Amino acid sequence: MQRAEVSPNVMGSKKVTHHLVDFLHNYKDINVKKVFAPEHGFRGKEDAAEFIKDGIDTKTGLPILSLHGKTKKPSAEQIKGVDIVVFDIQDVGARFYTYISTLHYVMEACAENGVSVIILDRPNPNGHYVDGPVLELKHKSFVGMHKVPLVYGMTIGEYGQMINGEKWLKNRVKCNLTVIPLKNYTHNTESSLTIRPSPNLPNDKSINLYPSLGFFEGTIINAGRGTESQFQRYGAPFFIKNNFSYTPKSNFGAKYPKHKNKLCYGVDLSSVKKLSAINLEWLIDAYKKTPKKEKFFGKTFTIHAGNTKLQKQIEQGLNAKTISESWKQDIEVFKEIRKKYLIYN
Repeated sequence: MQRAEVSPNVMGSKKVTHHLVDFLHNYKDINVKKVFAPEHGFRGKEDAAEFIKDGIDTKTGLPILSLHGKTKKPSAEQIKGVDIVVFDIQDVGARFYTYISTLHYVMEACAENGVSVIILDRPNPNGHYVDGPVLELKHKSFVGMHKVPLVYGMTIGEYGQMINGEKWLKNRVKCNLTVIPLKNYTHNTESSLTIRPSPNLPNDKSINLYPSLGFFEGTIINAGRGTESQFQRYGAPFFIKNNFSYTPKSNFGAKYPKHKNKLCYGVDLSSVKKLSAINLEWLIDAYKKTPKKEKFFGKTFTIHAGNTKLQKQIEQGLNAKTISESWKQDIEVFKEIRKKYLIYN
């Protein structure tokens, strides 16, 4: 079994208040053998990028096999004896959110070992638009494995179909995949997640801002980690003093936030309107406010952006509109691929 999160309340459906694994574990005719845990762990409580160990789920007694520790792909031994892997994880529609990379490796392992995969589809809260730089495969990593825009406008089920159909799995193997679709859903359906999909995405606002503020993960700027407004603000101790300030501290999901215990001056984004495109103004603004610009970009910025071009464009002083225009041609090519796998309008 894949890790299962709580189902969101969508289109007035009845709220589900427990994990799918807990639910299935109580059925005599279903033999849940194991749980594969992605980044943030089975119950979704671990820090971003934290090494997850194998273990035992204290609630069900099931073995938990980490896919964010020594390995990111289930081994043949781990898959042995399993008939079906059920993938039920809440994605948020951003390429550097690693659940789609976990999906890739689960599908690949199952394809290689003759095991079927069922995806219980989930709404994509950022499924109403497609935008951002398209990944260049030479910069492929676990935070970006496929040649897709940063925001790809697909549900996790549609994305799985694309992985299969475009033969992105190793040696072009194909997974025996079934997607259980959502009812009464379109890509413009408003969906509010009742449970945070990971520790640092606590609400709808942070989820909507995440694709734009996620770029800060590859810089020296704090994007709200270590506060209760993760991905709803950004700042640093070296910004010019202003009326908005905060101090990142160790908290749930962020043991070691950037600029821990240091007063940061910055920008509060908690009241901005819902985005339907990537906003680069904040990244450019932070770069301009950083005195030592040679230290602004970190080693991981390229893999978050998916190319080296974005960093160079910002360093050259290009404005947000000009940079966004440079993505359009690649996005249109992707949209032609994307439409082959859409389940919903």
